[in-house]
Amino acid sequence: MSKNSELLNFIYQNAQMGEETINHISDIIEDGELKRHLRDQSEEYDAIRDAAASLINEHGYDGKGINAFEKIRTYLMIDLQTLTDKSISHIAEMLIVGSTMGVIQAIRNIRKYDGAQAEIISLMQRLQKTEENNIQQLKNFL
Repeated sequence: MSKNSELLNFIYQNAQMGEETINHISDIIEDGELKRHLRDQSEEYDAIRDAAASLINEHGYDGKGINAFEKIRTYLMIDLQTLTDKSISHIAEMLIVGSTMGVIQAIRNIRKYDGAQAEIISLMQRLQKTEENNIQQLKNFL
């Protein structure tokens, strides 16, 4: 797989996982303000995922989404972590941790795939900025 293909698949999978996580958490929470924030977050992940899919198709790469095992593992982790504490603060903390991991992975991948096409690096940077913005906004719910 080429640098471009690998980085695009990472972007696609990361945005897809963000969207899946938000959808699952949205079923757990009742707070309207946090739900609105998560809906906005989900729309941005969706836009990034669609942009990555478009570039994957445009370049003829083999796109790979997240597998069922990863989805189930994520859902189980969320369910376990919210079993005893479904407070908005705890859920915001969980999401901040996830977005922080996303920022770290984005920085690593930008460095790892140095030399990838500029538009792909730009999309990775957009995902990184999205994660950073999520962290800032979620702090309000702690």
